[in-house]
Amino acid sequence: MGIFRRSADAAPHIAAIARFWEWWPQARRRLDEGVPADVADEMTEHVEAVHPDLEWEIGPGPSLTVSGGGVGELRGIAERWRRGAPDDGWEYRAARSADPAMLSGKLQLDEHEFDLEYVRMGLRADAARARVDVTSYHPDFLFVPEETQLTLTFRVLDWALGEDDVARWVGDVRTVADEPMDALSASMLPPVVEQISAPFSEPNWLAGEGRTPLGHAARVAVRFPLHRQDYPLCELYVSVALPYANANPDRLPVEPSASALREFEESVESLGARAVLAAHETGDGRRVFHLYADPESGAVAELDQLAAAWAEGRAKVSSQPDPGWDALEPYRP
Repeated sequence: MGIFRRSADAAPHIAAIARFWEWWPQARRRLDEGVPADVADEMTEHVEAVHPDLEWEIGPGPSLTVSGGGVGELRGIAERWRRGAPDDGWEYRAARSADPAMLSGKLQLDEHEFDLEYVRMGLRADAARARVDVTSYHPDFLFVPEETQLTLTFRVLDWALGEDDVARWVGDVRTVADEPMDALSASMLPPVVEQISAPFSEPNWLAGEGRTPLGHAARVAVRFPLHRQDYPLCELYVSVALPYANANPDRLPVEPSASALREFEESVESLGARAVLAAHETGDGRRVFHLYADPESGAVAELDQLAAAWAEGRAKVSSQPDPGWDALEPYRP
């Protein structure tokens, strides 16, 4: 299996994805006996044209993975690449799949070969954050820099869980020179993650209260947990602000405005995977919905129509590209 990493700043181009799939059939025919150097060079050139930070691997199956390496900003680019793939007997992936068999093998990084049988991990489940914090140890960490230690750790995490589940459920990751107490093999990570993720098979909402800048009551609701990987094409942040006409002395909504707001939220939820409602906040006579939408799905036009039909005042819809979902940072638990 070949593993390659690119690093630079560049915007992805839809045209580069199309060129990749035009080139791919003739390259695929040359891969029967491994990955020739000239094909590897051409692959790197084509993948780099899509985005310089994408990674690629050819594995058994046969399979081809083009991945953002767990970086949220790149997840949608890799997914759009995957959706352009032909039906030709290969498997195409936009994120690394779990491969537990690799956990008993060896990994060459720079000039050092690691026996992965000796990897041990301290695992701390944090139910409040729905995350597992990882402390990684290998006896050879004494001889390599921290960057190499982290590269090995994340490669092992990907093989144990798959890249998307690492992004969903793994929290803080650090490496140590001394084996943690009660350390486990990496193969024990999946059951720990299963325990953490089990309560969230259905959507959950966290609710909070506070005060607005004007000193009135405020309410915030946040979908939790909400994972970028579950909505890979939703790269556009959309804010919908609705004024409401009926409020109590704290300027929070009462009937019939409360029902109208619920109906609007149900209409938003009906957009399905084309848009996801991440949070909403209410106070001072308006509710602001925070969403992420697939910019090519028509969801934003439908949101515009829903907002235009709002009867209790002038609604405002704004949007901006945010492939890393950075606008949600203030709302994360």
